[in-house]
Amino acid sequence: MKNMKKKQARKWGAGIVAAGVLLGGGLLPAEAGQAAAAAVQAVQSKAGQSLVVLKVNGTITPQTGMVREGKVWVPVTFLRDSLGMPLTYDKAEKAYTIGKGTAKVKLTVSEYENSISVNNFYLNEYEGKNINNRLFVPFDLISDFLGYKGDWNAASGRLNVVSKPQNAITIKTESIVKAHKDAPVKLDYPQVSGLANAAAQKTINDTIKQTFTKFAAEAEKEIANKPSDDRPYEYDGGYVITYNQDGILSLITQQYEYNGGAHGMTYRNAFTFSLKDGKRLLIGDVLKANPNYKKELNAKLSKLIKADGGYLGGFNGLNTEKNFYVKDGKMVVFFQLYEYTAYAAGFPQFEFTFKELLPSGSSPFAGLK
Repeated sequence: MKNMKKKQARKWGAGIVAAGVLLGGGLLPAEAGQAAAAAVQAVQSKAGQSLVVLKVNGTITPQTGMVREGKVWVPVTFLRDSLGMPLTYDKAEKAYTIGKGTAKVKLTVSEYENSISVNNFYLNEYEGKNINNRLFVPFDLISDFLGYKGDWNAASGRLNVVSKPQNAITIKTESIVKAHKDAPVKLDYPQVSGLANAAAQKTINDTIKQTFTKFAAEAEKEIANKPSDDRPYEYDGGYVITYNQDGILSLITQQYEYNGGAHGMTYRNAFTFSLKDGKRLLIGDVLKANPNYKKELNAKLSKLIKADGGYLGGFNGLNTEKNFYVKDGKMVVFFQLYEYTAYAAGFPQFEFTFKELLPSGSSPFAGLK
């Protein structure tokens, strides 16, 4: 779960990094494709894994991926050498940073734990793996958050990676930082520019910013009342962009607080906007082509959440249509900590394709862009 993993990553970040991408403090040069493939294949032959030929825009690259645990994994050097993403290493944090701007990944790999975050948003569903002294990440990380998509051919073992067409906007990270003694505050949130509709741009930015300024104000109240002998408090937040196409912008934000006690608490929000007018979309807006969407979606969610681990009961249908976000061809509905499940279950979330929720031939964004 995000808050527990985040704490573990910070606590254990000083452990020995096993990724093997470092040599004497510097990054290894890009491998020749044949040497890398031979090294990986030696491991794969033992583990029953298969090699993946990695292509960019149809051109075969020197790097080689693999299929493992039902997923396609790519080496971090592929992101650096073939996709041109900057790759740096922080000795103090024992962490790698890949990419830039709103697609900046922080990857911590130690002998105890590993964690992946994007814009200070911890992604528990994703992890890095040290395989044959090379650091690999799942391709899902790249396609979900870094602006690429892949054409995967399982029969031939080839993955062709291409850039996704993005909205012609600029997204920058703004921060609220307060260096209180024993109670640091670090909140990162996105702000958009470049929209033709200035009023829509302001609406989008104000809506997102208010979520973080409200959280920061509440944190200040907690800090002001903090007993001097209490444990250090902590407040941080981040975001990830999940969809930035077709005149639609969708993102998730999270705010974490620790005010003493057994564990901290994390809050998640999601925002899906029409860039045309700045409207914050609800589930009903993207599923309006299906007049029975609410009944059908609630039936699906009821079955899934009751089968999910940690269910505590009480689900009788959605009580808000804000807790969702958009991915390529899909929408994801989530619930808060403790809402219907035990704390240890984290944020329950359920993914649906628009094809299963909407009539054939209809679009979730018709009339919105």
